[in-house]
Amino acid sequence: MRMSTEIESLWFSPFRQIGEIQVIHVDLTPHEAREQYALEWLDKEELARWQRYLPDRPRREFALCRAVLRYSLCRRLGCENKQLSIVPATHGKPHALINGQPAPTSFNVSHSGYHGLIAFAQGQQRLGVDVEARSRRRDFDGIAEMVFGPNEREEIASASGLAKARLFFRFWTLKEALVKAFGTGLSIDLTAFEIPQDIRHGAERSIFQFPGQDRTLWELRDLSTNGYAAAIATEVPHA
Repeated sequence: MRMSTEIESLWFSPFRQIGEIQVIHVDLTPHEAREQYALEWLDKEELARWQRYLPDRPRREFALCRAVLRYSLCRRLGCENKQLSIVPATHGKPHALINGQPAPTSFNVSHSGYHGLIAFAQGQQRLGVDVEARSRRRDFDGIAEMVFGPNEREEIASASGLAKARLFFRFWTLKEALVKAFGTGLSIDLTAFEIPQDIRHGAERSIFQFPGQDRTLWELRDLSTNGYAAAIATEVPHA
């Protein structure tokens, strides 16, 4: 199954290349033709999952992101769509199989509002990506008490207006990307660790290590644009 050049160019596009890590952006604005075409890429289990979503928005987000994910994996792995399966791991983080065998790639998906991001890595390198459409209509300080550490909460509380919203979503996406990358299904107390100070204060990248966990290092990058907040965390290969 081939995706037309017209739909490919309008539907998704390259977003960021970080070494061998590729991130693409998926356009999730309502579009009946794209949504119908996306369904042709889904297998039986995915179609059943799509049908269980009742509101239009989650249906659209799932169909478009999953179709782009399948198309991109087929192109990266040189396989046909019918050979590809996307299955959850023991703790729910999905991975790809080709003819029932593990594929030599890892990926992670996030969507919010009209924006989706899909990140790909070689081999089994762990990674997590998060995107959030910014909103000023939230109880930022109240939510911060539940998900941020003391220094993060203090910095959010000291900001106001648009600056508070941007700071909140910057911290939120950075923290979510790390949790998704860690991806073992362990219950992580979000208030027990903080985003490194340098990236909280504007640096584009930083190195992070979960306190009390293994010695794995994570590269954390802010991918935010004027339209949305976004971040990616990738496992740093052992030397």
